[in-house]
Amino acid sequence: MNDMRSTINSEATANPFGANSFIEKKGSDCGRYWYKDIREITTLKDLLAGSVEKHSERPAFWVKEKRGGEYIPVSYEVLGHDVEAIGTMLLELVDDERRVAIIGEGSYEWIASYLAVMNAGLVVVPIDKELGGEEIKNLLDASNCHTVICSSECAPKLSNIITITDLIITEFYGDRVSLEDEPKTLLRDVTKFERAGRKVYLWRALIVEGEDKLARGDTSFADAEIDPDEMAVILFTSGTTGTPKGVMLTHRNITVNIMDVCRVANIHPWDKTLSILPIHHTYECTLGMLLVLYRGASTAFCEGMKYIVKNMHEAENTVVIVVPRVLEMIHGRIMKTTKKSGKEKTFRRALKASRSARKFGVNVSRTLFKQIINELGGKLRLVITGAAALAPDICRDFEDFGIMVLQGYGMTECTPLITGTPQSASKTRYDKSGSVGVPVETGTVRIINPDENGIGEILFKGPNVMLGYYNLPEATEEVLEDGWLRTGDIGYFDADGWLFLTGRAKNVIVTNAGENIYPEEIEDYINRHQYISDSMVFASGESEDVVAVQILPDKDEIKDELGSVPSDDELETLIKGVVTELNMGLAPFKRIREVYVRKEDFVRTTTRKIKRQDNKLEDLK
Repeated sequence: MNDMRSTINSEATANPFGANSFIEKKGSDCGRYWYKDIREITTLKDLLAGSVEKHSERPAFWVKEKRGGEYIPVSYEVLGHDVEAIGTMLLELVDDERRVAIIGEGSYEWIASYLAVMNAGLVVVPIDKELGGEEIKNLLDASNCHTVICSSECAPKLSNIITITDLIITEFYGDRVSLEDEPKTLLRDVTKFERAGRKVYLWRALIVEGEDKLARGDTSFADAEIDPDEMAVILFTSGTTGTPKGVMLTHRNITVNIMDVCRVANIHPWDKTLSILPIHHTYECTLGMLLVLYRGASTAFCEGMKYIVKNMHEAENTVVIVVPRVLEMIHGRIMKTTKKSGKEKTFRRALKASRSARKFGVNVSRTLFKQIINELGGKLRLVITGAAALAPDICRDFEDFGIMVLQGYGMTECTPLITGTPQSASKTRYDKSGSVGVPVETGTVRIINPDENGIGEILFKGPNVMLGYYNLPEATEEVLEDGWLRTGDIGYFDADGWLFLTGRAKNVIVTNAGENIYPEEIEDYINRHQYISDSMVFASGESEDVVAVQILPDKDEIKDELGSVPSDDELETLIKGVVTELNMGLAPFKRIREVYVRKEDFVRTTTRKIKRQDNKLEDLK
């Protein structure tokens, strides 16, 4: 393998988890890929202060005062001012535990509150807004958190949680635009959220109080000392029932990863993103918010999944950070429109011409596919995607349209990025579509116990790795040793040291003959069929060595092809016939033996990944 600091080491003592060999790749070996314009920061206080100083008058965010209204800019000056005002008030309100939870849709108020909490030296607890009241209570109890900032939509869920002592309510529309704004109290009735001993505040009203304190010389926020290596975030990954796992992150974890991502992707101050993903998730928060602020760029907030294309036209964003399901949806829409218009042959010829020109270093993609670019707002130049696998053909198609696609691999425990496909390596990135790239500059990826094909479990080490799981030392010891994080993922390096993922260790199906089957590989293969919207491959049978699949049919596509949607029995027969055909393209030991057709969508996470443990076979019968 090229560019390997250490190719294969057979000393068992070298592996902290006891494996007898490993393959390793260091991000520091990839310097030829990295962008160099990196401003050193160690805390989010450094990040915000530097960006406010450099970009004071530039827009940091774009917000709406009402649904369907125009996007209005909020400057870096306003952001810095509001963070200081809210942070000053929080230092007065928060109890000795120094924890503040934030719950709600992606908004200016959410991220300003997040920065206020962290830059005041407090601990922030981001919580998924989709959770129910009991689940939220469980996370608040687990983190010993009594102060909550939430949106007015989420506030009713919290009315019966008696452990909340201070509740601060925000609005998605109209809380804040400029320093000249008059105080707004859009949510007038706060009494329904009050309980004995609980105080309820409006976010905008706290801004006014904070401004007053600052005018009278209160410097508590400015004087707050930040230790970059102390716990600053408790972010729950799962386990909302039972014992939840709270990932403990620090300022340094986050800032190091921001700088590393900026070596991979070149974001400019004139760039504008559209925030689509759940903001509590570290993928959106770190890459979609904090990194954008670090670079002096700006973010517009999407009004909901069904408004993505509409908001892209309104915002004219140049960058978008998404999960593969969003790209698949957009790609499917493009392909369906092309087919219905009768221009499929012209489309394919344009793709061929784009690829031929690329070989000679000529990029005519945005000219050939101007209509597609215009349908996506007219300015989109870069897509960053992660959290799940993206089909290589979809990735290449977007590149051929003239839109760069960078794929990343990471996890909450790594704040999140572990590897990424470098923007500077355009030809290599295109040729290696399906790879998740190379390790971040400060990190090292190790594959332990590789098989004859180099496939093994992935470990990671770097300054962006979490402190551990909050109050769960045994769970921490299971995944962390000597700084190495056991990711639970399976993959391999190619000859150039680019990482490819093959699946999750716990999902691997082992046949009686000892063959390893990676469900994600089969899912990627069968999901390319036009009749299949999504699938989940799993082990069945008494010995759990039979390959089975649950399939969600694409009824719209089937209707377009056949003229109508078949009955349930006919649909099942049709899908089983499709799988029979697809099986011929699989090795015999990988072939699917059992097929179950779903009538409803899979149970998914907020980032649209299938929850394997929650999509049980008995629920379909």
